[in-house]
Amino acid sequence: MWVFEETLPGGEKLSEVINKTNENVKYLPGIKLGKNVIADPDLENAVKDADMLVFVSPHQFMEGICKLLSGKIKASAEGISLIKGMEVKKEGPCMISTLISNRLGINCSVLMGANIANEIAMEKFSEATVGYSQHQEVAERWVQLFTTPYFIVSAVHDVEGVELCGTLKNIVAIGAGLVDGLEMGNNTKAAIMRLGLKEMIAFSKLLFPSVKDSTFFESCGVADLITTCMGGRNRKVAEAYAKNGGKRSFDELEAEMLKGQKLQGVLTAKEVYEVLNDRGWIEKFPLFSAVNLISQGLLPPSAIVQHTHNKSRYS
Repeated sequence: MWVFEETLPGGEKLSEVINKTNENVKYLPGIKLGKNVIADPDLENAVKDADMLVFVSPHQFMEGICKLLSGKIKASAEGISLIKGMEVKKEGPCMISTLISNRLGINCSVLMGANIANEIAMEKFSEATVGYSQHQEVAERWVQLFTTPYFIVSAVHDVEGVELCGTLKNIVAIGAGLVDGLEMGNNTKAAIMRLGLKEMIAFSKLLFPSVKDSTFFESCGVADLITTCMGGRNRKVAEAYAKNGGKRSFDELEAEMLKGQKLQGVLTAKEVYEVLNDRGWIEKFPLFSAVNLISQGLLPPSAIVQHTHNKSRYS
């Protein structure tokens, strides 16, 4: 396991503490990792001779990671991305699995689902979805590797649909958190989640017409949307943002509340808004637009209902 090296408050190196205690004391305290998990701060060394590579990193770091890995991995290696987010470039949006495939010249599947990490670490039952684009036998190998008695994995032939579900639900979770912070209640939150799912489907199909409706009924779709809007860090930080009346920025709250972990929803909302703006789609996506404008401080938290409802009541 490649670990981005950090010095802990006591002066010890994070990778050394993981290897000594068999525990990631900073990001997953209280959970013992398998004895076969070895933390390595040297990226090149960690991936050497690997046949299967699992990518789990905040999406804003992936471009740099791919640059470092280019030419350093087996041509026959298979990749899988658990990363939520997209890169927006002049030529259009690029999914992270596509970035990995293009930069490293390997096939890359995705794994998404109703998967709040600490609950899985505590071996509470959950499901997940592998999205693949090419060979079903590769997808089945990932299913076999990830499946445990408490973690049930299925595969669907729709890599873009699965990945966009994992990416876009974080925007909706910001909306749900704002509703919680404003104490608007469960009916309002349900309305935001319904509209969010509708926008997730519409945006995915506009970008990739091959995306299947059935994907949104897998764990990566409606189930992940529900769990992220009920728990999850995006909901939690957005709730605090609304309670503070938007006076403290998401960056400030993220640093205080997440202790080094990264919030994906705000950045994803900004990236999606760039796509909407570039393609003239803003009017079609009132919720996605409102979440971005609120999180950038351009609209008050209360606009999550006013802005969204006024624009979408006839859609």
